Amino acid sequence: MIKTRNRENLVKEIEKHFPLDKHVKDAFLSVDREVFVPKEFKHLSYSLEALPLAASQWISSPLTVAKMTQHLELDGVDSVLEVGCGSGYQAAILSKICRRVFTIERISELLKEAKNRFSEHEMHNIITRFDDGQRGWKQYAPFERILFSATAKEIPEVLFEQLAEGGILIAPVEEVENYHIITRYYKKNGQITKETIEQCLFVPILDGTQK
Repeated sequence: MIKTRNRENLVKEIEKHFPLDKHVKDAFLSVDREVFVPKEFKHLSYSLEALPLAASQWISSPLTVAKMTQHLELDGVDSVLEVGCGSGYQAAILSKICRRVFTIERISELLKEAKNRFSEHEMHNIITRFDDGQRGWKQYAPFERILFSATAKEIPEVLFEQLAEGGILIAPVEEVENYHIITRYYKKNGQITKETIEQCLFVPILDGTQK
């Protein structure tokens, strides 16, 4: 009961800043954020704050997760690829909307913890991979949606190749140092167009993997 109330209060706080579509709201009401937060920050699980994780990474603010999720236009979407699994919270939200979620993480410690959370909470439609997400996941491509959960200076061409025709890719793009813009890319007739949505702040995406 308390957990349900916490989720309801979180949705109310998010909607003070950003109105949610029903499918996004329902996803937030069905995922306990505290599961994905380090135990020393459990008391802040349902605040709108970004919180530290291991390996100098962060779990994004729920408000940011809500915006990224809604900007993906996921209603009726089957498959989504996430670049940067982190705590797993964003993937968990996506898993309540899409049939299949593919998520890649380059830091093995974070991925191991996220996989344990997915398993423990029976999120069986999330498929994980330890790799540099900038390479994408050719085996399961094309993806209807691709989401970057870290800031990129540019989007690797291979990810546009793995985006389905008519698909959307959302990423925080670093325009200049410490100035990041949520950017939405569309693939139509094999061509990529983009629109800028709003300023944001994410950790940078890094090359390679980290054991």
